[in-house]
Amino acid sequence: MPEKVLIVDDKLELAETLAEGLSDRGYAATALARGTDALARVRAGEVDVLVTDLRMPDLDGLALVEQARAAAPDLPVIVMTAYGAIDSAVESIRRGAYHYLTKPFKVEELAVFVERALGERALRREAATLRARLRARFSIAGFIAESAAMQRVLAVVERVAKSDVPVLITGETGTGKGAIARALHGESHRAAGPFVAINCAALPDPLLESELFGHVKGAFTGAIADRGGLFADAAGGTVLLDEIGEMSPALQAKLLHVIESGTVRPLGATKERAIDVRIVAATHRDLRQRIADGAFREDLLYRLDVVALEIPPLRARRDDLPPLVAHFLAEASARNAGAVATAFSREALARLLAYRWPGNVRELAHVVERGVLLAEHAEITAAELPEHVREPAAEPASPFDGPVVAMRELQRRYARWALDQLGGHKSRTAAELDVDVKTLNKWLAEE
Repeated sequence: MPEKVLIVDDKLELAETLAEGLSDRGYAATALARGTDALARVRAGEVDVLVTDLRMPDLDGLALVEQARAAAPDLPVIVMTAYGAIDSAVESIRRGAYHYLTKPFKVEELAVFVERALGERALRREAATLRARLRARFSIAGFIAESAAMQRVLAVVERVAKSDVPVLITGETGTGKGAIARALHGESHRAAGPFVAINCAALPDPLLESELFGHVKGAFTGAIADRGGLFADAAGGTVLLDEIGEMSPALQAKLLHVIESGTVRPLGATKERAIDVRIVAATHRDLRQRIADGAFREDLLYRLDVVALEIPPLRARRDDLPPLVAHFLAEASARNAGAVATAFSREALARLLAYRWPGNVRELAHVVERGVLLAEHAEITAAELPEHVREPAAEPASPFDGPVVAMRELQRRYARWALDQLGGHKSRTAAELDVDVKTLNKWLAEE
């Protein structure tokens, strides 16, 4: 459908000539002599580009520009003006006009600016659509959370998102810690700023330090220019320190200083620089056990653990499985144009629901995509699932199985069973059993 261009000039013959020239170039161009009539068309949503003269008796061009832009903020407006009214044309740009043309001009020149204006408007609309999709994806509204366990997590996210306090996100691998961190950012007043994530386990210490804090030219071999570092890159936004439990004690001390002082000192620099970021940390490790092992600083944990979010494993949020399967199925089908699968068979879905998902949501997404890729019919059958999902290992034995045993042995078995049920997290297990970690370790060690 051709774009609608409206040309307004109290000299109607000129407006009609320009409209005819644009119509010859494929636009649906219309000419009018009155600014008030043009404004009515704009308010009715009947205009894609407005071209207006500045000097008109009923509603001058400046007022038309202002009122048209108020009615349709993304409407491109091109102003026509006589040579002696350049100051007024510049004022029209200040009020929101896209461009101005000085009379006399050729239709070809007007056509060029109409095309550019429409192209830029299309890009702005596409960018706005993408931003909206990102906000929907990385926000609380984008989460699938039918289970009470995930609803509790999201309730905390909603409460703390507007704050700048550090947040520590824990949970097994694949539970969605990164997605929760993005939701914290997306729901915060920093949402328009950058979200920068780094995996602390993926880089050796010297490189990780440079990536986080930056360096100055000549700080080390290969430092050929100054680099601000990720804390500087995330100014006004959020930094996610993923797998922080793997960070070395030396870097932990430097990170603690950053959190306490709000400044960083790049490698090789003599002065510190102020930073404006929110820090979110994530780990699948039991940090209190890491402290007991001498691998993590207790004072850093206290700084990071202002608000703690523990993401439940998928086996603890069974109500979320069916909608997650449907979600990943739709996404995988959209990515793979030749896919024929549209659903899982009843038996296949039962196997998915029965499986314990040690890899959590990430593993589920991969299994669903595999099913979509390999399926030969509209329904993915149980036979097309991976063998370990079709024939899962037996559930962990109950601590009460077997002959009668002494209470101490039963206590040890129950502690081990509880630890397995809670994904190996000793601090969480101790909290659920209403004991401290030291007592839990003693129970587990008893023979």
